Amino acid sequence: MCHGDLYSLNSLLASYVRNNDALASWTLFSHMHSMRSDLNAFTFTPVLVACSVLPHPERGKQVHALMIKTGTESETVTKTALIDMYSKYGQLGDSVRVFDEMGFKDVVTWNAMLTSFLRHGFPEKALGAFEVMRTERVEFSEFTLCSVLKACTFLNAFRQGYSSEAMEVYCNLHCRKDDVMLNSLISGCVRNRRYDVAMSIMSAMKPNIIALTSALAACSENSDLWIGKQIHGVVIRRGFTSDTQLSNVLLDMYAKCGKIVNARILFDGIPQKDVVSWTSMIDAYGSHGHGLEALELFKKMGEEGNSVLPNFVTFLAVLSACGHSGLVKQGQECLVSVQETYGLDPGPEHYACFIDTLGRTGQIEEVWCMFDYRVKKGTKPTPAIWAALLNACRINQDVRRGEVVAKHLFELVPNKPGNYVALSNFYAAIGRWDAVDNLRKIMKTRGLVKEAGSSWVTVACSHEDVINV
Repeated sequence: MCHGDLYSLNSLLASYVRNNDALASWTLFSHMHSMRSDLNAFTFTPVLVACSVLPHPERGKQVHALMIKTGTESETVTKTALIDMYSKYGQLGDSVRVFDEMGFKDVVTWNAMLTSFLRHGFPEKALGAFEVMRTERVEFSEFTLCSVLKACTFLNAFRQGYSSEAMEVYCNLHCRKDDVMLNSLISGCVRNRRYDVAMSIMSAMKPNIIALTSALAACSENSDLWIGKQIHGVVIRRGFTSDTQLSNVLLDMYAKCGKIVNARILFDGIPQKDVVSWTSMIDAYGSHGHGLEALELFKKMGEEGNSVLPNFVTFLAVLSACGHSGLVKQGQECLVSVQETYGLDPGPEHYACFIDTLGRTGQIEEVWCMFDYRVKKGTKPTPAIWAALLNACRINQDVRRGEVVAKHLFELVPNKPGNYVALSNFYAAIGRWDAVDNLRKIMKTRGLVKEAGSSWVTVACSHEDVINV
C-alpha cells in the first residue's frame, strides 16, 4: 500500500487525523517513511497534528528534523503546523522561533501564533501580534477576531480601548460574519461590562440561544429589568422556553432585579430542572432574606423521586441563605448533611460561609472554636476563611485577634482590593481612622480599585467554575 499514489496516502493520513485517530496516522507515516523518499509538505502537515496529541514529544522533533533533511520545512503550511505542535507540547519558545524564521505568513499562520500566546497565558503578546498583523495589512478572519476577543477578555481590555478596536476589526472583516463570531463579541462585551455595546450588537442580529443568554447576563449584572423583560419576550416568541440553561439565566435575571416572585414562577415552569435551576432559586431566596423558603426548596430538592442531587455550590447557597437570615442551627445542620447524607467533604468556602453566619449573629467564640477545630483536623485556612474571620472580628469588635487575622490575610493575598476594603471596614468599626486613611492611600498608590460586590456563591463559582448563578 505504501508504494501507492502519494496524493491518496496523504489524504488517508489527513482522514485519520480528522477522525481523531492520531496513532493510525503515525503508524501509516512510519511505514511510508521507511519505504519511499518522495514525502512532501502535505505528508508532514497531518503527521505534525497527530504528533501534537500523541505522547512523547520526541516524535514531533524527529518529524521536524526529517522535514529539514528533505527540504519541506520551508513550506508555510508545515511551518504553521510546527507552530501549533510546539505550542501544544508546552514549548512556546520553539513556536515563536519557527514563526520568526518564516518568510511569508498567511492569516492561518498568524492565527496559530495568536492561539499559542493565549494557550500559554500571554494575552498581551497575542494583542501585540494582532497589532503587527494590522500594520502588515494581513486580512483578518473570523478566527482572528475570536482570538482578539479572548485576549481582551483575559485583560479586561474592553475598558482600555480595545472594545472599539474589536468592533472596527469586526466591521472591516470581508468574510462571512456568523453567529459564532457575534456570540463571542457579545460575550466579550458582557464580561468586560460593556453592556451598551453588547445590546447594540444583539439588536442588529437574529437572536439565538447563546446570544440571548449573554444579553440576559448583562441585564443581571446591570439590574436592567426593562431590557430583561424584552429579551424574555423574544425567548417566548422564538420558542426557546424549553431550553434549561436559558431559563436558568432568565430566573437569575429576575432575582438580581429584585423580582423574586417572577423568578419562582419561571423556576416552576422549567420542564427539565437541573442542579443549576435549583441552586439558582435557592440562592435567589437566600439573597433576598427568605432563608426559610430557601430551606424549604432545598428540602423539596432532596425528596424521593427527584433525580437532581445537590452539589457543592447548592450547599453553599443554602449556607449563604442561612447566614442572611440568621439561621445558625439550620446552617449547622446543612454543614453536617453535606457529609452524612450526601458523602461530600465541605470545602473551605463552606466553612468560610458558616464562619460568616456565626459572626453575623455575634457568636465570636464559636467562630474561633470552629476555626481551631478545623485547623487541628488539617483544614488549611484559605484567603476566603481569613476574610470571613476578619469580618467576624469587625462585627464583634474583636480587635486583638482581628489584627492577627489581617496579617495572615495580607501575607497570602497582598494585592487583592477586597482585602484592603475588608481591613478598612475593620479599622473603621474600631475607630482607627488613621489606619483607614493609610489603607486608602496604599490602594491609590498601587492602582487598586474596589471590586464589585459578590456573594459566597459567586466566589465559589469563580474559583470552581461549577455553575454560573
